[in-house]
Amino acid sequence: MTHFSTTARLLAAATALSVFAGPALALDGNDLLKKINAALVIQGGALEAQSVAVDGSKVTLTGATYNPSGAPQKMPIGTVTMDGVEEAEGGYTIDKVTFPNINVSHEATTISASDITMSGVTVPADATKNTIESLLLYEEAKTGATTVAVGGKTVLTVGPSSVTTEVADDNSGIDFDMALNEIKADLSIIDDPQSREAIQALGVNTLDGSINLNGTWTQNDGTVAVEEYAIDFDKVGRLDLSFSFSGYTIDFLKSAQETAKALEANPNKQEAQQAANLAMLGLMQRLTFNAAQIRFEDDGVTAKALDYAGKKQGSNGPQMAQMIKAMTPIVLSQYNIPELQNMLSQAVNTYLDKPENLTITAEPANPVPFPMIMGAAMGAPNALPNVLGVKVSAND
Repeated sequence: MTHFSTTARLLAAATALSVFAGPALALDGNDLLKKINAALVIQGGALEAQSVAVDGSKVTLTGATYNPSGAPQKMPIGTVTMDGVEEAEGGYTIDKVTFPNINVSHEATTISASDITMSGVTVPADATKNTIESLLLYEEAKTGATTVAVGGKTVLTVGPSSVTTEVADDNSGIDFDMALNEIKADLSIIDDPQSREAIQALGVNTLDGSINLNGTWTQNDGTVAVEEYAIDFDKVGRLDLSFSFSGYTIDFLKSAQETAKALEANPNKQEAQQAANLAMLGLMQRLTFNAAQIRFEDDGVTAKALDYAGKKQGSNGPQMAQMIKAMTPIVLSQYNIPELQNMLSQAVNTYLDKPENLTITAEPANPVPFPMIMGAAMGAPNALPNVLGVKVSAND
């Protein structure tokens, strides 16, 4: 009897514990979606779903759509699955988000993409703070093969691609890296006769290459430093851009988004456009230019381009190169930039004699506010190269 009473009390206690503990441990799928949308405000969009289902640590959004700010209609997504969802200090962490495959057609064009996922997602508890903790972040976003077909013929394919981000240990900034691999484009579908002639002459009926980007964003001063933005295609060359500017803070992003919403709400389009121009000038005043570089490394396209242009002029590639070398200082002389003129003419001569690489850099002695750049461009354009510290070199 005593054994039975003890057992009964234990079962009753266990039942009571499960009753009180169950709701506390259960995920609130609607709250998760609400907090995701609160964080998406800075991007100017909203995620909606016909239904939200919770199964343990798994949350499923059925009939999901994304509504970008200013878009004429919502973008259909389908079923979105979030695995490994956990509450974290009022926010949420998600191990993996899986999106349905894309297969969208418009007129004769069809775009398809598969294996779309995000991992290591962090949903903030409070998206109103101007800190990294208020951002919707992810560690990696991946996409499988992507294809674009026109009239049933595949004209562009992109292999598995990814974007990764990493928050600094002290939350001072974010490192980002993007890689689009195995890009193949078929240019044979171009109908314009002149374009087809140029494509055939350059030997680029198909393009094969990749795009890579990496850099950092610093929270306090909003410095964006893109260390590499490389577009690399076989038999053409590699175009590599790097740049840095400051002022791109979370507060700047929120101000830009609020301005956009205000303009969208204005029914007077002419008045809205004028307001947009003024708002853009106001936002630009908050940005500062630090440095930039454009570099092109030739992979055979320059010689073919000279041959093609020379043939169109009734000559050949070497003669066309000499003509460009002779015309460069004449064309530049009208801009009253003697120092840059000499530098650019020398670089062009060096490059055309032996096409290897051509580099343009802008490194001012001190960061330059964007309004100063705009003022120089409108009032004294010949002073702009000195303001930005522009230099040109070749084959270095």
